[in-house]
Amino acid sequence: MQGGHDVTSAAVVVLDSSDAVARRVASFLLEKACQSKGVFRIALSGGSTPRKLYALMAQPDYADRFPWGRAQFFYGDDRFVPADSPDSNRGMAQSLLFAHVPVPRDNIHPMPDQGDADEAARTYEVELKRAYGADRLEAGRPLFDVVLLGLGENGHTASLFPRQPVLEEKTHWVASCVPDDAPHTRLTLTYPAIASSRHVLFLVTGAAKAAVLERVRVGDPVEPASHIRSEGEVVWIVDREAAGQATGKG
Repeated sequence: MQGGHDVTSAAVVVLDSSDAVARRVASFLLEKACQSKGVFRIALSGGSTPRKLYALMAQPDYADRFPWGRAQFFYGDDRFVPADSPDSNRGMAQSLLFAHVPVPRDNIHPMPDQGDADEAARTYEVELKRAYGADRLEAGRPLFDVVLLGLGENGHTASLFPRQPVLEEKTHWVASCVPDDAPHTRLTLTYPAIASSRHVLFLVTGAAKAAVLERVRVGDPVEPASHIRSEGEVVWIVDREAAGQATGKG
């Protein structure tokens, strides 16, 4: 699997179903984590397809092979809600994955969910800088090995929502966002933090995503997801419905 550095030059992998997308990404994470000789940092995503991915990773035949002790799990974004909220990405990953695998507690880095959202963003940025070992991102030294992203029908990815100030952030690694077309204040990685990655994987499934996927793949500047880049590769992993395909094999 090899893609370009942005959404327009990215490789596109089309699979038969959302289950197949989850299996492909699980295999990719296992391969890359096992190949890594040191710490392996992943930024997790929310959404329906990641739910399937996390449930798959929690299965014994997978969990027994994954190097949990070397993996550090962060979040690409989360809603600023308590962990026990059904809208919490943190809570979803905990219940579907982390509660079932031997991952050290200190290897899980949820976004804060209390207090002032801007202060919480700064707190999470400090945590990322501590893990990275520097206060500034350096070319050739990615912050993340893998960033998992979804795609909303309004063109957002992570919590980089249309018309929001976070889209202009060039310095901070984490920022708050208050969408005007979705509930809840959010915390999100910014474009610079996402770009400091070896692999960005977009997981996109369902016919409802076909139109926006087509716009983002050609780089429509109106869509926030169009501006995602990676120091390494960007890859689209999509099902046939999202790709607008009815038949065939990918």
